[in-house]
Amino acid sequence: MTAPMPALYIGHGAPPLLDDPVWSGQLSAWAKDLPRPKAILIVSAHWESAPVSLTASGAPLVYDFGGFAPKYYQMTYETPDATALAERVAAMMPSGEPVHQHVSRGLDHGAWVPLKIMFPEADIPVLQMSLPTDDPHRLMKLGERLRPLREEGVLIIGSGFLTHGLPFLEDWSIDAAAPGWSKDFDLWAADALTRGDVDLLSDYKAKAPGMPYAHPTVEHYTPLFVTLGAATAADAPGIQVIDGYWMGLSKRSLQVA
Repeated sequence: MTAPMPALYIGHGAPPLLDDPVWSGQLSAWAKDLPRPKAILIVSAHWESAPVSLTASGAPLVYDFGGFAPKYYQMTYETPDATALAERVAAMMPSGEPVHQHVSRGLDHGAWVPLKIMFPEADIPVLQMSLPTDDPHRLMKLGERLRPLREEGVLIIGSGFLTHGLPFLEDWSIDAAAPGWSKDFDLWAADALTRGDVDLLSDYKAKAPGMPYAHPTVEHYTPLFVTLGAATAADAPGIQVIDGYWMGLSKRSLQVA
């Protein structure tokens, strides 16, 4: 019997990640070690919308960033039709929680930037789901509902950034030293993930060092809980595949079984 696909929480950086040989190399190597997905369902920090909403297959990419080189606004990532996956996901949601099928929204940079590195052939159907809440417990329930997709060969990805205190960065170079608040939050999360302490991870606003600087807004952290909910056991420690810092922000990323 084929083992289910894992679920991932990844840092997605910004468009210049595509030109960073170190981090892009780490993501590429990680993808090569994974079983080939039949489809990908990704939840990105950059689409907060309730009720749960799904992207439209064939829609153009969303260039939801500013101030970067023109080439990034000309990039494409055309993947096969994901309508069947969208229908499957909609059917998995409770009757009291409607799903909105968007007719024109494509993948945002929290989805297409890392996927362009990890699966550059663009030959796997990709569906993006909105982040409908910032409540860790509700997001874990959402991940639990999605968990059966892993048995069907679907790779579930939560895409964010383990620290994301952009307003507090003083050095925007890729190899900038990590501020204390970024290191503190990163190491706290690494320890909690190693121990499978989901309750502590969920209580980050009160108990995590480095707050609120590490996450003045929380949308880059909370996709983690979709991933943990999709795990076979949320409190089973996953594999922390990538660590280190980029612009001083934690790129720590996780794989769960």
